[in-house]
Amino acid sequence: MILGLSTPGQNTQIWLLTKGATSKDEAIKMLDWESGRELADLLLSKLRDEARLIGKQITDIEAIVIFSGPGSFTSLRIGHTVANTLADSLNIPIVGSLGDDWLDGGLKKLKDTKPGVPVWPFYGAQANITRPKT
Repeated sequence: MILGLSTPGQNTQIWLLTKGATSKDEAIKMLDWESGRELADLLLSKLRDEARLIGKQITDIEAIVIFSGPGSFTSLRIGHTVANTLADSLNIPIVGSLGDDWLDGGLKKLKDTKPGVPVWPFYGAQANITRPKT
């Protein structure tokens, strides 16, 4: 199973696709929900629940495609942290992809990607982090 993950802002999308899929149209399952400020709390449980609905487990993921941006600093960071951690722990390939057809483009890149290389978010601008008050 291939995981497609998009976490650029208030909404999060999860695609579960068959191994070898070349298009998002081949998704077995797709979930789109308003994650808001609960992304870190809900992402793994939502993924687990969606996989269970099709008789699979998180450990059945064989590759990951993640939308790399642009988007919210925090949302992209959370999504990439979870995706990179899954890819590392399962020893599977992960690719980051940009643009409107990011999932289809990422699926094409998977065949040339080996496990062990993390992906990084593209924020589209400098992170806007305020200084701590002293």
